Amino acid sequence: MPTLETLAAVSILREHFPDLKVRVVNVVDLMTLQPPSEHPHGLPDSDFDSMFTTDKPVIFAYHGYPTLIHRLTYRRKNHKNLHVRGYKEEGTTTTPFDMTVLNDLDRFHLAGDVVDRVPRLQPINAHFKQFLRNRLVEHKQYICEHGDDLPEIRDWTWPY
Repeated sequence: MPTLETLAAVSILREHFPDLKVRVVNVVDLMTLQPPSEHPHGLPDSDFDSMFTTDKPVIFAYHGYPTLIHRLTYRRKNHKNLHVRGYKEEGTTTTPFDMTVLNDLDRFHLAGDVVDRVPRLQPINAHFKQFLRNRLVEHKQYICEHGDDLPEIRDWTWPY
């Protein structure tokens, strides 16, 4: 789910900010986040920095507890710009997408994190954030009425 929601957030960002450069890094082995001195799978600083940069905002969507990602990356140069969304022990019997919303790990929260952290988007982020909030309200109304996720969310596929 975090990968799908990340790609959906990128799609929203591309639609609204076509000139924004976004890099998606899918981390399959969490131990690569550590340096090689800490784990055999760890990435050297130069490789880590080339993927995650040394000075740009990084939004990390993770299916577990965010503190783990912070612990694994705390020695990296760009740690101060790392923002992790993950499991917050929020949930109930609901739809799959609503579970991501309850944990702030959905496409709308992730896209909002980006505009909050990219300085050149600051002057216009209020309008975009309202658009995202409206989408979350629409989602909540739909699941209350239909008991399922919005079709455009449930059936979403990568358009690029």
